[in-house]
Amino acid sequence: MTPSLRATRLQDRLSSELQRLHSSGLYISPRVLEAPQRARTRILGREVVNLASNNYLGFADHPYLKERAAAYLHQWGVGAGAVRTIAGTLKIHEDFEAQLAEFKHTGSALVLQSGFTTNQGVLGALLQDGDLVISDELNHASIIDALRLSKATKRVFKHKDMTELRRLLEENPTDGLKLVVTDGVFSMDGDLAPLDQMVPLAREFGAVTYVDDAHGSGVLGEQGRGTVHHFGFQHAHDVIQVGTLSKAWGVIGGYAAGHPDLRDLLINKARPFLFSTGHPPAVVGALSAALELVQRDPSFMQRLWDNTRSFKAELTTLGFDLFGSQTPITPVIFGEAPAAFEASRLLLERGIFAVGLGFPTVPKGLARIRNIVTAEHTKGDLDAALSAYAAVGRELGVIGG
Repeated sequence: MTPSLRATRLQDRLSSELQRLHSSGLYISPRVLEAPQRARTRILGREVVNLASNNYLGFADHPYLKERAAAYLHQWGVGAGAVRTIAGTLKIHEDFEAQLAEFKHTGSALVLQSGFTTNQGVLGALLQDGDLVISDELNHASIIDALRLSKATKRVFKHKDMTELRRLLEENPTDGLKLVVTDGVFSMDGDLAPLDQMVPLAREFGAVTYVDDAHGSGVLGEQGRGTVHHFGFQHAHDVIQVGTLSKAWGVIGGYAAGHPDLRDLLINKARPFLFSTGHPPAVVGALSAALELVQRDPSFMQRLWDNTRSFKAELTTLGFDLFGSQTPITPVIFGEAPAAFEASRLLLERGIFAVGLGFPTVPKGLARIRNIVTAEHTKGDLDAALSAYAAVGRELGVIGG
């Protein structure tokens, strides 16, 4: 095959795939923020109320985190310089992991490069041929991809359906490791995994419960310790907690916390950890500051939940369907994807940045705008958003006039 022909075929593939995305309405063109990630930011040259970020506690541009990041940068440099298992583990990495384990009330904790790679690393290190893993059907894409790479037997249960979970545990006996895998907070609907039922059921069959708490850490539980803490299982060695450090904590990275031996196994077997450079010192400094700040000042979580309850109550009064959300993730249902995308456009015209989501990200007929209220939003921000929602909802016929 000549180089020119090979290039032509590559061009054909690129063009056809992009055309398919355009024609199916799935083509993504990200909005570009022209100011820091805050409750109000700037898009297309104008200030907007930001309801699209995961910056739950307002930490992404917080002065205390920036100050600590700068201090670590000046003391430790701009990079770790190597993978953690060779020469890239700095004392500050291990200090933060000890701080995180203490915060989570677990025997150990290990930080990986991202929440996505954490699921790949932990599930890849744990699961072997002959093991059984049972996963909620609405789990995050990072869990789905990690399980695809695993040699374990895989089963999927209907969302939060404990009757089906029991049936699958009964019908799939194994002498290997049994793992029940769930998100703690489901990112599209904002509902919680029923850990109060799931953990005891898993124990009945000798299974370990694995909780991805990306949207629960920093949001639920005492001082933001997460969904596992919210349900009282933080000291359990048969519950593994993983998550991200990029949402409520405002920075980047992922973590795994649990049994004291979990950390050592992951250091030796988790491929993303073994083959990726450690986090830059500034990241570690900012994360350490975030954990300190949320424990020292309860007002961050208080404002987050006060804003959440108020915003949900007003949207419900207007007549919007919030799909039973139990968390700051607040979906507003518009039905079909074109309506959700048009609503997003009309909201932006009114100074509200909130992104529309349709199939296949969410089921057909349940297209929505996913809003996330933060601790940083003021009453004026939320009032502006509610006013815009009222106008757009009436214009599109989603709520009554």
